[in-house]
Amino acid sequence: MQRLNPTVIAILGGLIVLVVLVLVFAGGRRENTDKLSDDQVAGRALSDPEKRCGSQATYDLIKRELFRRVAEVRGSDQAAFGRLATYSVVRMDAPMLKSHDEDIGTIQCTGSIALDLPPGVAVVGGRRTLTANIGYAIQPAADGSGDVLTLSNADSIVTPLATLARVGNAAGDPLAPANPADSAMPPLTAEPPPPATQPPPAAPPPPVAASPSFNCRDARNRGELAVCNVPGLAALDRQMAAQFHTAMSRADPEERALLQRTRSRFLAYRDGCRSDACIADAYRGRMREIGDIMAGRWTAPR
Repeated sequence: MQRLNPTVIAILGGLIVLVVLVLVFAGGRRENTDKLSDDQVAGRALSDPEKRCGSQATYDLIKRELFRRVAEVRGSDQAAFGRLATYSVVRMDAPMLKSHDEDIGTIQCTGSIALDLPPGVAVVGGRRTLTANIGYAIQPAADGSGDVLTLSNADSIVTPLATLARVGNAAGDPLAPANPADSAMPPLTAEPPPPATQPPPAAPPPPVAASPSFNCRDARNRGELAVCNVPGLAALDRQMAAQFHTAMSRADPEERALLQRTRSRFLAYRDGCRSDACIADAYRGRMREIGDIMAGRWTAPR
């Protein structure tokens, strides 16, 4: 019998070792094929539109957007209201996906939101929890810096939130700075004083107590004086004025004429009100009216 050449034996041994190694590595790969890394799991969660509607990251964006709008209405420092947002809590009931545009990555969601304010502050009436049924859209920023969020139907939170006032300064209040001179808090309105038992005597136009969209030094009729004296009404006036000017800039000639004509009727109604509640309702009705005109669903009152 002819003996095998040692070189041939070495080659055969090397081939056997190589085959064993291939089988071992291939088996290991098959075992991990169905496993996802933590980054992959997080990526899938972020890419799931339904989960993004109800994610904590989305709630944080909603909270920041609400306080950003309030800072605009109040004309206060955005960073100061950012501190308030940090200590506030957003809760969402039944977040629901309405639509998903895969081409641009936009998702439309709805939900019932509750915003809990931190200790030490409240809106007019003493409320510290505000609720609303809102719509919100999430879209990637053009520069890749993250998500951009827009809100709709949030006026029932933004409007009262603009009347935010400090109601206490107890120990441990996160909104109370250690040194008042270093405070970054916005100047919050004070609680309204109780009504006087005797009506005050007639006086010239009052000093500016609030900041509506017009100059309070020119206020003459009852509606204007009330708006200048009540911060909540002043906030509604600024919000309505901003909506009106935006609508005028986008309106066609027919819509622009209609906006001007209905404005005169709104002012007459507001100035005929006998209570602050009536004036507030007039402003809310006017904002709905402007929205209806721009959406093409406005009909003349009978």
